Amino acid sequence: MADARQVYIGTDGGATTSKVAAVWADGSPVSTKLLQAPTPSSTGPDAVVASWVAAITTYLEQNGLAWQHVQGVGLSIPGPYLRYGVFGKSPNLPETFIGFDVYTAYANALAGRAARTVPLVVGNDGNFGGVAEAQRVRGAGRASVLMLAPGSGLGCAYVGPDGLPLEGDTLNGMEAAHLPAPLHLLGGIDPYPCGCGRTWGCVEMYTTLAGLPHLIARALQSRPDHELAKPSYAPRQRALALRGLAQKGDPLAIEVFDFQARALGLHVASLMMALDTDFVVIAGGLMDPEATTDAFRARYLTTIRETALPYLWPTQQQRLRIVPASLGDLSQAIGAALVALYQSMARPGVSDRTAS
Repeated sequence: MADARQVYIGTDGGATTSKVAAVWADGSPVSTKLLQAPTPSSTGPDAVVASWVAAITTYLEQNGLAWQHVQGVGLSIPGPYLRYGVFGKSPNLPETFIGFDVYTAYANALAGRAARTVPLVVGNDGNFGGVAEAQRVRGAGRASVLMLAPGSGLGCAYVGPDGLPLEGDTLNGMEAAHLPAPLHLLGGIDPYPCGCGRTWGCVEMYTTLAGLPHLIARALQSRPDHELAKPSYAPRQRALALRGLAQKGDPLAIEVFDFQARALGLHVASLMMALDTDFVVIAGGLMDPEATTDAFRARYLTTIRETALPYLWPTQQQRLRIVPASLGDLSQAIGAALVALYQSMARPGVSDRTAS
């Protein structure tokens, strides 16, 4: 029997918030309580790495564990990448992170704190979130899973029957948030510029917080007397206020979220035609029961499904299961921990790929 005191840590190094979670050697979570703190990205990548190590120490103490119990660490970070463990130009991180070898820096920091080498695996945050949600949604089955997580940006993951994410030959696989949206099917809307630098109209800009200022401004053109039209609201403040208004039944807010759900439904259809999965998991804050009502979530998921169905093959239409995520903000940290566990088990396709 595996030592129950062996744990695998997952660090979710988000652009704005970093989180820590862990799993036991059997893959079950150590705790469903998430440790999180703001990511000090403005102070530079070295400070961020130091904050991750400090957060693990705090997490271990909170759960009656110590560094001696840590058998591996997984790091979930946004893409794209120059190579394994090396940041490219991220839409949501300062330029000081471009070219930063986070794999080597974090591995060295972990070894310094633990006084030994700690195996480390690094991967895309959307991919790792998908690993965790796939484990939950299919149970003991081997179905493949597509996960889409609209939040600040759009996390995307495909998890195969082996439980592992598709990474691609350059480690930028499933960066599907930056595919061009089918603007002709969205009412001829303008191609909004994306933080990734593309100007063709990335799907992310029509499905997430990143694009809400544009969508709200568009909706306000026909509602100049709306509350959000007041000059006291900055564009981001309008975006952050929208979810609360939708819970109260505000027609403009509902219209904007319906639009985002249709855009995401079209994206589901495109990805289903390419990947042919049994499950589609919708994650992100809109699926959080503490942040949205049952009626809001049901409407959002139904709109996604009804938009996607006409574009699928008949067999896919019959089998399609679109379900809400169940792990919430835990998913990416838990997924990172699971991949660290899978690496230790020498699962096929998983290796400790050092930067080169």
